Amino acid sequence: MALGKLSVGAEFNLKGAKDCPVTGAKLPLVIFSHGRGGWFGANHDTEEALAEAGFIVAAINHPGDTTNDSSRRDTLPVWGSRPADMVRLLDFMLKDWKDRAVIDPAKVGFFGFSLGGYTGLALMGLKPDFAWLAEHCKETSGTCAQLHNGETLPDPSQDARIRTAVIVDPAPAVLTRKNLAAVKIPFQFWRSQFGGPGVGDGTPVARVAGWLEGKPEMHVVPAGHFAYLAPCTPEQAAAVPRICTDTPTEFDRAGFHREFNAAVVKFFHEQLAGGDQ
Repeated sequence: MALGKLSVGAEFNLKGAKDCPVTGAKLPLVIFSHGRGGWFGANHDTEEALAEAGFIVAAINHPGDTTNDSSRRDTLPVWGSRPADMVRLLDFMLKDWKDRAVIDPAKVGFFGFSLGGYTGLALMGLKPDFAWLAEHCKETSGTCAQLHNGETLPDPSQDARIRTAVIVDPAPAVLTRKNLAAVKIPFQFWRSQFGGPGVGDGTPVARVAGWLEGKPEMHVVPAGHFAYLAPCTPEQAAAVPRICTDTPTEFDRAGFHREFNAAVVKFFHEQLAGGDQ
């Protein structure tokens, strides 16, 4: 059934079963963090694949950094507010959600795309290197200007309840070999060969991949950054071609997502459900 229309550049129906009963016990939970200027359904097909595979899935809009709210976008505070948002989401799901009893609190995973990828790494123990960013940052507005003006930010929230993660093309601006070494939990890492807004031409995230310790499961996709977003409807493609047009143009996003979603589900099953399908 259609739960209602959403407007995120173009209107489309979000399908689902409203207020359906939750069955099962000791179910794993995966929380989702969207990218810069995104929204909670930016990876809706991946969320749906996990839900259909027996996971509880929860996603939110990060206040001030969504498709329809840019009030905090590209500012220094958003680097701290995003991890805090996810801690609050996890608190709600484990302590206040009406069906919280079905969740196994020892089986919590995280999925983050782009700036959401940074968000996950921070929650997993990474402390962003703002001194490095201030030294190399050339922008004259937003985060760079605030850093150059001497503004600071406390270390972002961490959350030991997260046991594993899928990190997808993370925003690399504050990632270094040293702070990545603080991340000790297992995770799956995806990057795009050609990059895009927020991640450069693919080289910065490739460099990040080379710094990762512990040999995480690694995937490189011969496409641009936005290939990881859910395949677009024709209406979305017409309204937001920047998001929906792939690099190279002949890249089959829908076909890739069948493989991507299967790999993500398999990884979370292995990490959180003991490999049971």
